[in-house]
Amino acid sequence: MTAAALREGFTGPLFIQGDHVQVNAKKYAADPEAELKALRALIDEELHAGFYNIDIDTSTLVDLSKPNLDEQQRTNYERAAELTQFIRDREPDGVTVSVGAEIGEVGGKNSDVHELQAFMEGYNRSLTQRGDYAGISKISVQTGTSHGGVVLPDGSIAKVQLDLAALKALSQDARKKYGLGGAVQHGASTLPPEAFSQFPQCEAVEIHLATNFQTIVMDHPALPKDLRRDVNEWVKVEAKEEWKQGDTEEQFIYKSRKKAIGPFKRRFWDLPADIRAAIGADLEQTFAFLFEQLRVKGTRAATDKYVKPQLDSHAAPRAALVSAPDDAEAGE
Repeated sequence: MTAAALREGFTGPLFIQGDHVQVNAKKYAADPEAELKALRALIDEELHAGFYNIDIDTSTLVDLSKPNLDEQQRTNYERAAELTQFIRDREPDGVTVSVGAEIGEVGGKNSDVHELQAFMEGYNRSLTQRGDYAGISKISVQTGTSHGGVVLPDGSIAKVQLDLAALKALSQDARKKYGLGGAVQHGASTLPPEAFSQFPQCEAVEIHLATNFQTIVMDHPALPKDLRRDVNEWVKVEAKEEWKQGDTEEQFIYKSRKKAIGPFKRRFWDLPADIRAAIGADLEQTFAFLFEQLRVKGTRAATDKYVKPQLDSHAAPRAALVSAPDDAEAGE
């Protein structure tokens, strides 16, 4: 990411987020400590790499069979508080990592303000018992989406019934009652274009959009057929344990091909310049549209006002500072 920023001649802070530090419910049920140990190792790795925005997702541990909201959210908020403490004890001097938590597993039951209250009351109580620690800054909620969208048997994406009223109510409560930035909208990348202008109006503080960018690359008409074929064959062999009963091959590949990004990264990078340019142009058009709809334009002044990167040999940077190679002053 730093190399890309340098290549583009960008000067300023670079914000990197780790998403998700998610508990696997089945592994947790079998061996809670082993699963939490794996998450702590991931957090350590992220902090050392300069990830100062980390989303903790223990919402997989919510148990809707419990008799009341506090009991339903208990394991979720207790583990979230535990991992928050872990981050705070390891974050660099002068840095307060932005930590997010989650109250409802994306793709499941829609969240409401009562669940938010149950989680936040329990989380704040649990964190206070651990010491004087800064809490979370944002809360992820479920409002009708799912990661990557709902894939139909032919590989197309089903239309989503997004509960925007719930998103706005949750974001307002998170801000006014608990001092958070607001609510986070997951699984938004596959929504129709007209939906994105609604998120700022609903006061969402963060939108997660990765899947559509992946789809633009992997389904692009300019992508060589042999590369697409090799990716799909790799997924069918290396990720076959993720092929759920009842899913068509198209559904399975769509859901699991993200695992091929690493192994095939070199082949994507080494594509001919004209192919990379064609894919890049479509990505740029998509980003420009989203930045416009999500009101990102014109916010550089606010960033410069509040974010002051500090670089010296004695302290960790507040944010990674990148500059064009020929920009000697900023390069200092």
